[in-house]
Amino acid sequence: MTTRQLGSTPLQVSSICVGTSALGSFPAQYGYEVSDDTAVETIARVFQGPFNFIDTSNEYGGGNSEKRIGRAIRENGGVPEGFVIASKVDPLPGSSDFSGDRVRRSVEESLERLGLDALQLVYLHDPEKITFEEGVAPDGPLAALIDLRDQGVIAHLGVAGGPIDLELQYLATEAFDAVISHNRYTLVEQSAEPLLDDANARGVAFINAAPFGGGMLVKGPKAVPRYCYAPVGQATLNRVTDMERLCTEFGVSLAAAALQFSVRDERVTSTIVGMSEPARVDQTVDLLNIDISDELWDALLPLARVGRNGVEAVAA
Repeated sequence: MTTRQLGSTPLQVSSICVGTSALGSFPAQYGYEVSDDTAVETIARVFQGPFNFIDTSNEYGGGNSEKRIGRAIRENGGVPEGFVIASKVDPLPGSSDFSGDRVRRSVEESLERLGLDALQLVYLHDPEKITFEEGVAPDGPLAALIDLRDQGVIAHLGVAGGPIDLELQYLATEAFDAVISHNRYTLVEQSAEPLLDDANARGVAFINAAPFGGGMLVKGPKAVPRYCYAPVGQATLNRVTDMERLCTEFGVSLAAAALQFSVRDERVTSTIVGMSEPARVDQTVDLLNIDISDELWDALLPLARVGRNGVEAVAA
């Protein structure tokens, strides 16, 4: 597994980042539950494998994701050397409180659950929940994160959200070392292109989440006629069907093409792949090791580029 420098920081991270949203058990979104033991076994397997980058959040599974990672860390006798564990700050559950005080409490909760004294990387999570002006206010979340960084509680800052224009605004503050975009740089959609270019120009690490679009690019559009957990138009379904057909003709899985589309881009520092059972580690390695010919890429990429302006809306 290759590693890449995390933006301008001294951290070196694997080109695959282990996502742990489902690890906290979120059946309402993912359709299945994950037990405590399975979650801990998954992280234990990650600690033994080729990926050294783990992503979690204060809110995942109501805190269960961090608690389970914390248990795995304790049972391992600490975080393995060279591993990077990133978390995110979130509003108080069930509220819109994203104040500076809430951010400080969110970090305290993460440290307690993970059993750590400091955090290597913390993201401002889903800043679209508030206005940009609120986000950068003197008593707002960004100011609190910067203060925690200055105190040494956090080493590096990131921003993780959806709207590309908003993330561009946050990068322009020059406060961040990393940015996460989800579902906006895949075989289906590449509306994150401006963010990729801006992050690259600033020396900010671009972390690409959800390369499978919520399952469509693993199971195919017939089994999962949704992108980012929402219905999509027939034009998108037809386009992914054509991709799936091409992959079949070349003896390549659609999932392998979807994952490698992200990993092969040198502007992408790391790609987040959700893992909720130990077997996902080896399955992900297998997808990375599938050989994809230039001929197949030449056929797939024109279909992918249709999504540079976003995914087609569902027909009325």
